[in-house]
Order: sequence, then C-alpha cells, then structure tokens
Amino acid sequence: MSRVLFHSVPPQAHAQRFARTWTVSLGLWGAGAGVTALYLLSVTPLVKREFLTKVPVLGDYFTDKTPASDKPF
Repeated sequence: MSRVLFHSVPPQAHAQRFARTWTVSLGLWGAGAGVTALYLLSVTPLVKREFLTKVPVLGDYFTDKTPASDKPF
C-alpha cells in the first residue's frame, strides 16, 4: 500500500513565490507606462515646466528660450 506524505507549506511561501515571479515583469511594465505617459504629456506646458526642465541631463532641451516679445499670451 502506498503512503501519502503531506508537507505543510507556510503561508508566506505563497507571497514570496508571487513576488519572485511577478516583480520584474510588473516593474518593467510600470517603467514603460511611465515613459509613455511622459512622452505623451511632454507637449503640455505644466509637465514641461514642472518636471521635464528639472531632469538633470534633458532639462536644457525642454527650457523655454522664446523671448517674451514673441509669446502671444
């Protein structure tokens, strides 16, 4: 007759397995979504002024160098 062995699994093992499986994938999807949102919103003045001009390497590209006399408003 065969024997059935039961090994109890601690409850935190399921959470650790879930985290180990999905952390990298969710991180990459989140980073991609953030970059896409910044790309799509980069034309709005609020995002340009408050966020993109403060990025260390790219900030100079997004600063507004248009003279005040050339701005209609």
